[in-house]
Formats: sequence, C-alpha cells, structure tokens
Amino acid sequence: MYKALKLAMAAAVCAAAVCAAAGCGRDDRSKQKVREYSVYCPDGAPALSLLNGLRENGNGRFHYRIVSSAAVQAQVTGEKPAADFCVLPLNLASKLLGSGESYRMLGTVTHGNLYFLTTGENAVLTGDNLSSLAGKTVGAVQLTNVPGLTLQAVLAQYEIPYQTIESLQAEKAADKVNLLQMGTDATNVSPAYGCDYYLCPEPSVTAKINGTASSPMPFRLAGDLQALYGGEAGYPQAVLVGKKSVLEEDRASADKLVSYFEGNAEYLSTAETANVLSLLASARENGLAPAFNDKNLNAAVIANCSVRYESAKDCKDAVNDFLGKLIAVNPNAASTVSDAFYFLG
Repeated sequence: MYKALKLAMAAAVCAAAVCAAAGCGRDDRSKQKVREYSVYCPDGAPALSLLNGLRENGNGRFHYRIVSSAAVQAQVTGEKPAADFCVLPLNLASKLLGSGESYRMLGTVTHGNLYFLTTGENAVLTGDNLSSLAGKTVGAVQLTNVPGLTLQAVLAQYEIPYQTIESLQAEKAADKVNLLQMGTDATNVSPAYGCDYYLCPEPSVTAKINGTASSPMPFRLAGDLQALYGGEAGYPQAVLVGKKSVLEEDRASADKLVSYFEGNAEYLSTAETANVLSLLASARENGLAPAFNDKNLNAAVIANCSVRYESAKDCKDAVNDFLGKLIAVNPNAASTVSDAFYFLG
C-alpha cells in the first residue's frame, strides 16, 4: 500500500508539472514582457507634441527623450540608430531619411511657430499688404535655416523680390525686401536694433512683447508667417518618423504611439502650464537648458506653436510642395523624398 501511495504521489507531481508547462488552459500572454521603444525629440516647439504621450505613458512601452536640436540627428543615423521613433525637422528628415530605407514618416506634428514683430506705426502684415515690405528691412532669426528659408519661400510665393544684406549699414534696395541675419536665436532682437520688422519663433515672440511692454518702443505682433504660407494649415515643420523594422514587426505599438500624437492637440488646449513644464522636465536629458519655463510659456504660446498631428497619407502633397519650395530657395536646405519615405498604412 505504501508503495502504491508513493507511485500515486509521483504521478500527481508529474501531472502538475506537465499542466504548468502546458498552461492548463490559462493565458500566459499577460506574463510576456511588453516590448519597449525609444522616442527622441528636440526641445522647443516639437517637444510639445510629446505631451499627451508623456501623460499617458503607454504602460511603460515608450521611453521619451528630449534632446538638443544639435543632438537629434545622431539618434537616427549610424549603423545602429538609437531612436525607434523620432520627431525632427522636416528638412533634416528629408536629407537624412528621404529614401525610406531605414525610417518612414508617419505624419507631421507641428506646423510653424514664426511670427513678425514690429514697433511704431508699421502695419500688421497680411497677404494683401505684404508687398509693402519692399524697401524695408526684416531681421530674421536663422535666416539661412528653415525659418529664414520659409520667409523667402513666402516672398517668392507672393512674387515679392528680396535680397540679403550683411548689416544695417549695407546699401538697401528700395524695390526689394532687405533680409538681415539675426543669429541663431532671438538674443539680438531688440526695438533699438533698427529693423522695420523681425521674424522670430515662439516662445521668443511672446517674451519679447512682454519684455518691452513698458519701454519707449514696445514690440507688438505684426504678422503670422504660417497664415501667409498656407492659411490655417501653416506649413509642415516637424515630423514623426519610425524605424521601418519596427513598423513592420509591431504595427500595434506604432498605432498606439500615433494615437497619443493624434490626441495631443486636444490635451494641449486645456493643459495647465505647470503640468506641461513638469512633463517636459521628466523627459529632458540631464544638463539641457529648457526651451520653455514658467516665464515664457502660457496657453497663447502653446497655441502659437501650431502643434497638431496630420498623417502622412493626408499631408504627403503638402510635404512635397514645401520641400520643393525650400529647395528652390536653397538646394542644400532639403531633399526630394521618395514615395517609400511615407508610411501610408
């Protein structure tokens, strides 16, 4: 009897082991580790596109990293690029990733944050009076990069001639817009500098208006470059790209990430400034000075950054058109992209 009992117990242990190995009808998928992905983005207006995703967090599926604009290129290049997904300027994406071999564009996430400032009696610039810039001087932040190139594309769109000048002391054309480089940021933009108009990005626009409010020559808003380019649609400024391999192997995760970008505009419309700053800080790399702080960020600035998602399928023509206009101004500023660059699924 004792021997029979031992055999019965041994059989039960074996059966339990087999049952555990087979799962005995239980679904072990809940024990499978969720695949994790990195999402890189430069600081500034593009980083606002991450906020809904940062808030939702994707059950730990996505790891957001806000880096400097100078560092973002390295995240999508090399033999083993670090970024599974990345937000970066469209012109840079076209030059680095336009073949569609390694990354594909899922959609645009921002549509321009450039505005004109002026003082005194100068008119607010619209499509109807833009030709009044002839003979005047416009100081543009990043004249040789996308901000200035977009301004030049707009002037060409309205068939308004222009030239670049090296300084305010240079000879100016009376029948052309005189464009002056104001550096890589808005540090030099001041009412005392001497230009008729200045083209600046947010949040510098609001900071300059507030900072000069009590001065003898206060800045005021004098035009919206996005509206001049394409009305409410603006222009495709920053885009979301994803590794081709990730899009092919895990479409569900890509769709989940896109859903966060799609919901971002609604979240931003009511987001508290303190929450926005906290979320951005949670993803910003150590040591990187924040583009936004409690002195230069508010609901108006967020709205002026034109953050909204538009899928590649819906914006492909607009992207190709914008790239063509940038290339017409400066062939080295951007590249024509292949159809494979667009993820249309």
